Amino acid sequence: MLDASRPARVEDVHELASAMPHVTVEYGTGDNPVYQVGGKSFVFFRNPRPDAADPVTGERYPDVIVFWVPSDSDKQALVQDPASPFFTTPHFNGHRSVLLRAGRIGELTRGELAEVVQDAWLSRASARRAAAWLSAHPPA
Repeated sequence: MLDASRPARVEDVHELASAMPHVTVEYGTGDNPVYQVGGKSFVFFRNPRPDAADPVTGERYPDVIVFWVPSDSDKQALVQDPASPFFTTPHFNGHRSVLLRAGRIGELTRGELAEVVQDAWLSRASARRAAAWLSAHPPA
């Protein structure tokens, strides 16, 4: 049994996203993986972009991971605390997703990361697939 309380790692993102049903992996620019369900991305690794950069140096973050969220209120819950490793940028205004730097992923436990990945999948899966998954994985 995996220890859900240990610090999360980037490898966990790949493992957790791949473990969800009906997942395919496409590769975007720079061969970054894009995890999809029903042709819709739910987790993807982003290339360095000008909207996600170090506020002091201006250097673009090379390690941004994007997770879809179920709603804007879920997004706000993840990004409103300045201490949270999740963030957003003006580029993502109105977009139901949050960003996470891989360099800060260890601030989450593996269990917390699993919940974020599962919520991302649920927010993009068809209603039938989501209902089937929820039926097989009732909340604890």
